[in-house]
Amino acid sequence: CARARVPPSPAVSLPRQFLRRQQVLALYRSILRALRNVPAAADRRSLRDWARAEFRGNKDATDEGVSRAKCWLR
Repeated sequence: CARARVPPSPAVSLPRQFLRRQQVLALYRSILRALRNVPAAADRRSLRDWARAEFRGNKDATDEGVSRAKCWLR
């Protein structure tokens, strides 16, 4: 017997969104820290700008989209 899925209430999904945001910020910061080890300043700037653009471009990504991308990578 298949049950109808009830969408989570905003109160339930809010902690998950908060945790996901914290994980994304931690990833962003670790990328920026890693870029400090790139010797050439021009390369550092280029990689920083690329990372910034990628994060900005994916700022509205959902967990569903991430899950789908993980499936493609397997």
